Amino acid sequence: MMKILASVVTTLLIIAMTLGAMFILVWATEYVTSVESTIERAVAMGAELFLGVVLLLGTVWLATHLAVRIFSPKEPPPLPSFDVPSKAPSQGGPVV
Repeated sequence: MMKILASVVTTLLIIAMTLGAMFILVWATEYVTSVESTIERAVAMGAELFLGVVLLLGTVWLATHLAVRIFSPKEPPPLPSFDVPSKAPSQGGPVV
């Protein structure tokens, strides 16, 4: 039950974050296109690209991070034990 609730809340959070990022980027695009100076517009476009990358990659990172937290097993699987017989140097085996 908790996994279902956590996955629904996570999905709603990610939808809200993505929509919020898109609204911020649309607002930033409208602001950048209204800048008169060419140099200021170029700097604003670079800042807008950086903002878009940070917002959208942050959303993707959060989505994958929460999905792994929700759906990963609680205990890691035990490591397999490999029984490798060790040879003593007197038995003609390689010395490591």
